[in-house]
Amino acid sequence: MKEQKPGNIKEWIIPFMFVFCAGWAIWHMPAYILDLWPHDDSTSLTVQMSEMHKRKDVTPNLPGLFGVADIVDWAALLLLPFIFYAGVKTLVPAQMEFPHFSRVDKIGMFIGRIVMILIISMTGVMLYEVFLRYAIEKPTLWANELTLWIGGFVFMLSGIYAMQQRSHIRIFIIYDVLPRWLQHICDIIWVALLWFFAICLVFGSYKQVFINKFYKWQTFGTAFDPPIPATIQPLILIVICLISLQALLNLFADWNRDPSELTEKDVIDQEELEAIKKSVGAA
Repeated sequence: MKEQKPGNIKEWIIPFMFVFCAGWAIWHMPAYILDLWPHDDSTSLTVQMSEMHKRKDVTPNLPGLFGVADIVDWAALLLLPFIFYAGVKTLVPAQMEFPHFSRVDKIGMFIGRIVMILIISMTGVMLYEVFLRYAIEKPTLWANELTLWIGGFVFMLSGIYAMQQRSHIRIFIIYDVLPRWLQHICDIIWVALLWFFAICLVFGSYKQVFINKFYKWQTFGTAFDPPIPATIQPLILIVICLISLQALLNLFADWNRDPSELTEKDVIDQEELEAIKKSVGAA
């Protein structure tokens, strides 16, 4: 079987499909909330959520399948785990990525591919807005807030990938001169502190975030009215838990590994270097 190279077409299509389905599901989240977690104790909130869904529904002519959400909404939601699994399964690590990875680590690596698509999407929205604003003088009401919204997802999700790649900021001047047994103690302490911070953050803000923000689907209150508070704040808690879990996995994986393997210089991807030279006309 021919070995696949990184950057193949699957590594573009599958993350794009995941981003599209996730974006559709998030935009239609009021329909899922009305169907799965109805607000029995608040009639006004149910009416408000229903009106919000009617204003924002991309396919208003389709009838609800089991309630409010239509067949496209359910298809987008149900496809997400299958697309994510396919992305993790078909992922091909790049030469510049951390070479010592496990099957579980490929989850964080695929999240990195999702971030890649989000950055491209955010750049496309910005360029589209610049063109409309300065070329034909018809700016949009949604581009700036959509860029802000996508940027929040990029900032959060990239932390998981950075932790898996061991590319977060580390000050190891003192760490490198310590004996290995003392380095192990330092590793345990910082992972324990990270878990302590994550537990305190989730315990202290769970109700505020998931009940007052997500369950009530709080929006930005503008013309475009994206659900930034209802999505970004829960994502903060989810991401800090995933980063803590990845840090624990890193601790186990790197326990018997030579510390020099974790701080080696980035490996130059010769194929990428030649492509860059060719694009700028260098010999």
